[in-house]
Amino acid sequence: MIYKTQGTCSREIAFDLIDGKIKNVKFTGGCNGNLKGICSLVDGMDVKTAIDKLEGIQCGTKGTSCPDQLAQALKQAV
Repeated sequence: MIYKTQGTCSREIAFDLIDGKIKNVKFTGGCNGNLKGICSLVDGMDVKTAIDKLEGIQCGTKGTSCPDQLAQALKQAV
């Protein structure tokens, strides 16, 4: 799935869902090192677990963040 982010430095998130697990997450744009870390941490994670952990995280005063946008993308995908 490809998800166009809103309100973050990253522009889009691409990922696969295989048997309820997150695979192959890639962010376009944003803070390269931090986003590589997030991708590594969620690889193989259950979708619901990732949503529970990431949803609601804010970056400064933006009201959202790259992790929150990943949670929104996952919610849309399931």
